Amino acid sequence: MVKRLKLNEKTLREAEPKPGVSYQIFDTEVIGFAARVQASGARTFTIDYRHAGRQRRMTIGRWPEWSVTAARERAKELRRAIDEGQDPLAARDEWRGAPRITDMIDRYIAEHLPKLAKTNAGDQLSMLKKMVEPAWGNRLVTEITKSDVAKFLDFVAEGRPRPCKAKPNNRARKLQGHKPTPIRANRMGEVLRKMFTLAVEWEWRTDNPAQGFHRRIEHARERFLSPEELTRLAVVLDTAEDQRAAAIIRMCMLTGARVGEVRTARFEQFNLDYAIWSKPASTTKQRKIHRVPISQDVAAIVRLRLRAVPSGNPWLFPGETVGQPVREIRRFWAKAQKDAGLADVRIHDLRHTFASLLVSGGASLEMIGKLLGHSQMQTTQRYAHLMDSPLRAGVDTVASLLRPRPRLVHDAAQDGTDLPKSA
Repeated sequence: MVKRLKLNEKTLREAEPKPGVSYQIFDTEVIGFAARVQASGARTFTIDYRHAGRQRRMTIGRWPEWSVTAARERAKELRRAIDEGQDPLAARDEWRGAPRITDMIDRYIAEHLPKLAKTNAGDQLSMLKKMVEPAWGNRLVTEITKSDVAKFLDFVAEGRPRPCKAKPNNRARKLQGHKPTPIRANRMGEVLRKMFTLAVEWEWRTDNPAQGFHRRIEHARERFLSPEELTRLAVVLDTAEDQRAAAIIRMCMLTGARVGEVRTARFEQFNLDYAIWSKPASTTKQRKIHRVPISQDVAAIVRLRLRAVPSGNPWLFPGETVGQPVREIRRFWAKAQKDAGLADVRIHDLRHTFASLLVSGGASLEMIGKLLGHSQMQTTQRYAHLMDSPLRAGVDTVASLLRPRPRLVHDAAQDGTDLPKSA
């Protein structure tokens, strides 16, 4: 016979465990609600019910972590759901099996990151593992809201304390204050938007909470070398001991290519008869083959490297490791900066300078975009303001034509009449 009592704390305390078996004490107030006494002495609250003709038993919680009163209230909630035709145990199992943020991150890394350039993939992997996973890792994919995304991006934009570069590189280095990182927040927002877009395609949720995230204002760095600075840099490169690294910098200056594209260039990519450099998709940021014309000065550098590099080596700038290109030239560039007095100039600024010289030579934005390998026109638009000089010259020409002639001004002053409005 089923044992029924009005469960209370005293009943649970006095319930004696039976060796080798467990038994239930059913509550008289809520149908199916019971306390299960294990042979080990543990006591748990359960609710028994039938759904679709099947007998089901769901555990509510352990005593004394759950009091009798709290367990009974939970049992009443479950009983109402059962009476409405729901299956609480199936719902809980579904919830436990629902994909979480860690699952989404792992699938994104496995399926999407291999399609990206190595540097971009590494940067996204770092953001996901070091920032997103610690913040949201155990939450369900369906739980994340637009408000969650906004708060998280606000946190990223605030930045974090960083080691002071002016101090020695040891454990005693003091941290600087928070340095805002709005651009990092924008990049993080783009990663989240793409990841949740894929989650919608995977049918893990029905909407994208990162769609339309607040984008911080970005102030693109604009540092262009003056002719005098270019001359100083050229002198330093001519007298440098490491002419391999100097040639890499020269090619960056003469082609506007990214340093990674130059550093990993191979002889087979250059057609010196037609003066063309075909960059493979694996080395370009836009992941497409990029063919650009080269000047005779660049062709001369390639020919010099042909004589300097041992026969059979495919790399224009082979590194110390056999079969690999040169890995980095940061130390060389740091010395070149110091010798040329260009402390605030990055290698990438040579690319911007190349574009500015094209503009001054009358090149259109479309032409500049093709030479630099931009996949989006808005990237090239950053150089649009450099075209102000030709525009200003045209405006000045019109103004000179409409400017009042000296005789007209003199006559107007004599008779007191007003000048024509067009003047």
